[in-house]
Amino acid sequence: MSTPPTDARAQAQAALAALRAGRHVEARRLFEQVIAAGPADASVHLGLAYACLGSQDTAAALAATERVLATDPRNLRALLLKADHLQRSGDARAAVAHYQAVVKAASSQGQLPPDLAREVARAQAACQRHATQFEASLRERLRPLGLDDVPSGRFAQSLDILFGHRRIYVQEPRNYYFPGLPQVQFYPRADFPWLDAVEAATDDIREELRAVLREDGAFAPYVQSAPGRPRPQGNAMLDNPDWSAFYLWKDGAVVPGNAARCPRTVAALEGVPLCRLPDRSPSVLFSMLRPRTRIPPHNGLVNTRLICHLPLIVPPGCGFRVGNETREWVEGKAWVFDDSIDHEAWNDSERTRVILLFEIWRPELSAQERALVHAMFSAMDEHAGQKPAWEI
Repeated sequence: MSTPPTDARAQAQAALAALRAGRHVEARRLFEQVIAAGPADASVHLGLAYACLGSQDTAAALAATERVLATDPRNLRALLLKADHLQRSGDARAAVAHYQAVVKAASSQGQLPPDLAREVARAQAACQRHATQFEASLRERLRPLGLDDVPSGRFAQSLDILFGHRRIYVQEPRNYYFPGLPQVQFYPRADFPWLDAVEAATDDIREELRAVLREDGAFAPYVQSAPGRPRPQGNAMLDNPDWSAFYLWKDGAVVPGNAARCPRTVAALEGVPLCRLPDRSPSVLFSMLRPRTRIPPHNGLVNTRLICHLPLIVPPGCGFRVGNETREWVEGKAWVFDDSIDHEAWNDSERTRVILLFEIWRPELSAQERALVHAMFSAMDEHAGQKPAWEI
């Protein structure tokens, strides 16, 4: 064995070369000489830890690892050594905590060397195994308390969020936000008993819809450019007939000719608490989504209203997502949702999908609050001196 260099840097390099060659005893001796000669940086202590581990001295390896973490608590390799030691020692919880620290620290360190990236992936897998086992155990413990019952739906969603199966979505209206309203994606159907009459009229409404569909040009793009205003960029649905509408009410006013063609639809909505805002609401329309069309994720303009859908023509392969909940339309079965929460729709079939869409006041708003919102928008339009650029 050659005499080690006296220069600390050269000696550390020699120790590293011995470590890479698998000569762990020699590497340990050289690293210890570097440390004994004066202050050594974290890389030297880390090399010593690997050398001690390779020579089966786990206690010394742990001591060297702790010295690294004392000065560099986010050192990925040292965190991995500590996590592996804890795992071998049977302390699974502490091991997972360190694997989690590895994953968190790695997320802010950019591109990693291939060998270290593989180790981080191993830490991620360990975290996922632990989370899966813990989730299964927790759900099993909660099941006798009614976890799988319908009334526990909100709590079940909270577990999905807790374990990363669902994102948290909140109201983010693009135009006006009214604070303090509950964050509900799809509202319970039972909260709107007046929907019974609307659903009961499904066949009559569908018959009127089919008559409209037989007329070429009855539907117009759902999202249209506003004359005299800048054309927004990046909206694939702008002036796109793949997502089209036939309005019975538009921007707060009846469309006389269209409403006259659908008297039974108009009659079915007589008991509906339609949202009323000057030159804005209500809008009531047949919403058409052509085959192989997707409406990209978006948020509505205000959170003072809710949107209702009555499915009329729904082929298989159509879906709708609000926040972290996805549903499929069922013809004749209405639902109510908050469109100020991120949502999207799709028609993956070869046939057209059509629903009746209308907007209602949020039930949580008092009559006085509704009057104030109405007056606020009226004052805004009076100040602007023109009708607003609005969309449903």
